[in-house]
This record gives sequence, C-alpha cells and structure tokens, in this order.
Amino acid sequence: MSTSSLLSSQGATKATVMNARASDDYAAKLADTQALLKQAAAEFSPVTQASSLGAEDVVITHLINSLRLDIPVFVLQTGALHTETLALLERTEANSHAPIHVYKPAHESVMTFVRTHGQDAMYRSIELRKECCGIRKMEPLARALQGQRAWITGLRKEQSNARADVPLRDDSEVASKGLSKFNPLAQWTWGDVWHYIATQGVDYNPLHDQFYPSIGCAPCTRAIAMGEDFRAGRWWWEDEAAKECGLHVKS
Repeated sequence: MSTSSLLSSQGATKATVMNARASDDYAAKLADTQALLKQAAAEFSPVTQASSLGAEDVVITHLINSLRLDIPVFVLQTGALHTETLALLERTEANSHAPIHVYKPAHESVMTFVRTHGQDAMYRSIELRKECCGIRKMEPLARALQGQRAWITGLRKEQSNARADVPLRDDSEVASKGLSKFNPLAQWTWGDVWHYIATQGVDYNPLHDQFYPSIGCAPCTRAIAMGEDFRAGRWWWEDEAAKECGLHVKS
C-alpha cells in the first residue's frame, strides 16, 4: 500500500495542514505578485487569467478579486473533469467578482475522436493522448485567447524540470502570437501557495486533500505517493519528458 493510500485509510489530512509552509521571503513574493497583477491589468488590457482551478490558480483568482482588478478568468471545461473540479467551478462562478468564462471543446470533434479511437485512446499512444488534448484543450484555448494581449497562468519553477526557467513575465511569443504571458507565482513554493490558501480561507479542490497536487482531466490524473514527483500523477504512463498537454509549450 502506498503512503498516500495508507494515510487516506487512516483519515484524510487537509492539504492546508500538510503543505502550508511559508518561505522566509513569502511577504516579499506576495508583494511582487500583487504588483505584477496590477501591472498586467493596467498595461495589457485585454488580459485574462487561465485557470485549471488547481491550487495555484485559485490563489491567483483570489488575488484578482481581492485587488478588484479588471481581469476576467477562463476555464477549459474539457468534458473529462473530475466531479470535484466541476463543483468548484460552480462555486467559483457563483462567488467571483471577476467574470468567469467557460470554454468547451467542439462537441462533434470530441464525438468523432471517441467514435474513432474510444474513450481510453490516450493510454495507447502519446500521439492519441496529444490528439485528445488538442481537441479538449488546445482548440478551446485558442478561442479563449483570441483578441487578448496577455494571459496569466499559475506556472511555478518548482513544478517540474521543464518549468524550472519559468519567468515572471514571458514576452517570447509576442512576435508570433501577439501575446505576453504573466506567471505571477513563478517564484512561489508549494508551501507558499498553501500558506496563502490557509491564511486567506481560499476555496480549493478537495482532491488536493487526497494527494492530488496537480489536477487535470480525470482519466489522466491520479493521486501520488509521498515522495513522488509533483507531477507524477499526470500522464503517469508516459516518459517524464512528454508530460505536457501543449497549453504551455511554445511554438
């Protein structure tokens, strides 16, 4: 039995209790994040936040609301999200000052994929998994970003080796797409994220209490064991180097 299964059998521990550990420079990082969000709202309109409703993203949405910034939020409702994620989406829509826009994949494209390859196609090859991501995520993302000058994400350096160089502001795709990307939590630790959630009483996905640090579509996400890599529960059957859906892969 894995450590996560053992602890779950003994009674789930809140993610806020397990993870909330502010770093020594947390206050400075929070101030920098607030300043960056204010800059994005003031200088890059229209700008929007991309939210997966994960821990990082609920922090950013809470900050946007607390600062009363003119930054709408969009969520990709892929059609394959966990029940817990969908419930959190409803609560967010009901309680957010910032508008929440939901983008869904083209229904016929999903039906054609399922009819041709089956609902479990993503397990058979990386190509099929990425095709599924393309239909459920990438095409709706393109619609969500249409007409925007910038977008805001919850990427952090600590999340994976592939994200170790994430900057606070990324202008590398301005020439190709006309888009700047802000990553206001780039310097934050996992402990910082949960310290904010705990001290501010931020609503979060209860799957985090069940050892899901990174939450995507239900078929492609599992709980991790203590000591496993942060993103070990995403596309766990694939090589580490392939573990991106395309949302944050530069063209």
